[in-house]
Amino acid sequence: MQVPQALHGGPIYLDYNATTPVDPRVAQACAPFLTESFGNPSSGHAYGHAARAALDEARGAVAGVLGCAAGEVVFTGGGSDGDTLAIRGAALARRADGRHVITQATEHPAVLAACDSLRRLHGFEVTVLPVDRDGLVDPDTLAAALRPDTVLVTIMHANNETGTIQPIADLAAIAHAGKALLHTDASQTMGKIPVEVAALGADLVTVTGHKMYAPAGVGALYVRARVELEPLVYGGGQEGGRRGGTENIVGIAALGRAATLVDTQTGAHLTRLRDALHQQLDEALPGRVHLNGHSHRRLPNTLNIRIEGTTGNRLLAAVDQIAASTGSACHEGTDQPSPVLTAMGQPADQANAALRLTLGRWSTETDIEHAAALLTQAAHQTVTS
Repeated sequence: MQVPQALHGGPIYLDYNATTPVDPRVAQACAPFLTESFGNPSSGHAYGHAARAALDEARGAVAGVLGCAAGEVVFTGGGSDGDTLAIRGAALARRADGRHVITQATEHPAVLAACDSLRRLHGFEVTVLPVDRDGLVDPDTLAAALRPDTVLVTIMHANNETGTIQPIADLAAIAHAGKALLHTDASQTMGKIPVEVAALGADLVTVTGHKMYAPAGVGALYVRARVELEPLVYGGGQEGGRRGGTENIVGIAALGRAATLVDTQTGAHLTRLRDALHQQLDEALPGRVHLNGHSHRRLPNTLNIRIEGTTGNRLLAAVDQIAASTGSACHEGTDQPSPVLTAMGQPADQANAALRLTLGRWSTETDIEHAAALLTQAAHQTVTS
């Protein structure tokens, strides 16, 4: 498997939850649509037919991974676009039935902002469910929060910082018993663990290209048959009238190829590497390394820890040979503690010690051993009083 050129000779890349390198096979698949295959898929001539064929092929590939019909896949501009279309689109389409939506405290900012926009602009009420110390939503808490006017529940499949995996199937069953739809953001899970819509029971599922080795700027939204959406972008009826505008064939071709490369069997390999990194750090820094998130209900590639006596920012500043983060890329560079970790009950000083190390397709045992040694050295050198 060819390694992307960008990873040769650079820092050890441990930030796969922020974005993934574009797989060379994906780049090859979309390259023709930057040059000769430039047609508009809505055009009736040969150039348009080629673009339409690529669009249909990619839709089928994404549908195949999700286990849904091709017509239930809507291409979007990425994860935030998909989340917003799902949340605002579904809630506004059902506003005659009620104006109450439910989410939870550790959601991606795109989800929380979309819910808040319903409150600010359209008079909806928003209930934000708490999570426990591991970041899990209690299904009983959701059941208690449901009301006759609840039209939508939005709970992410797995957290982008801690990797904690929510019990989506249980939550979907509860939402449906209350006649509400359930949306889940599967941006972090697609390609790492199975994301099959029938097993999840979700009505709407967000997928993001740049989390699965395709470029940024493209994604997909599963919309269960007969679920209505109010479009965010109006236009000429593209994507079944659910998202107007000429489709991004370059990005969509890339996403389709990335979908064909999904192999959740690699999860066992990533789990071994992740746990080896955790063990090596724990042995080198006895009593100082603490896990953030659930011990086993988490993504196979995600290790979020805090190291006592230092902060995540200090550690990363001391180790320029490692590309990692202290939390969500959306909050990187701020001095504020992670909202995810504080929602899980951690005080600010502990949350500020967090370090998110996420592995991916090209992570190796050598990377893990080298990273553990570098982080251990930095942890000894950056001890705070």
